Amino acid sequence: MRVAVGSDHRGFRLKERLLTYLCAHGHKVMDLGTDSEESTNYPDFAFRVAEAVIKHQAQRGILICGTGIGMSIAANRVPGIRAALCCDMSMARLSRLHNNANVLCLGGDMVTEPMAKRIVSVWLRTGFLRGRHRRRLEMIDKKGV
Repeated sequence: MRVAVGSDHRGFRLKERLLTYLCAHGHKVMDLGTDSEESTNYPDFAFRVAEAVIKHQAQRGILICGTGIGMSIAANRVPGIRAALCCDMSMARLSRLHNNANVLCLGGDMVTEPMAKRIVSVWLRTGFLRGRHRRRLEMIDKKGV
């Protein structure tokens, strides 16, 4: 799967480790920054990843900041993005099954590296259930127009 990944300075270390993890598991990765722990503005990276997903340059996106909250808020401003902040594997699974989340947000200060890897693994391999869940997403899409 082609995955766009971005972080701010607080998510940089976890992003670097997840890039290696994703590549080792056969995913094609787009690293959309940041490139260091120097202070940055998280919306810049949230929008880069969200745009890559919307433009079909990547099938899914992963964003990391200190808490994951800012990235989630910013990415969800892009029409067609369904960014989900996930702190455990259950949230990751349900964000895909019920909400067809196309961007995963993680808090670099909130989850350990091993937990982040488990969350990413579950999130990438889980599909969307459709059915009543599709109807609900259509309601959200209509409201956003």
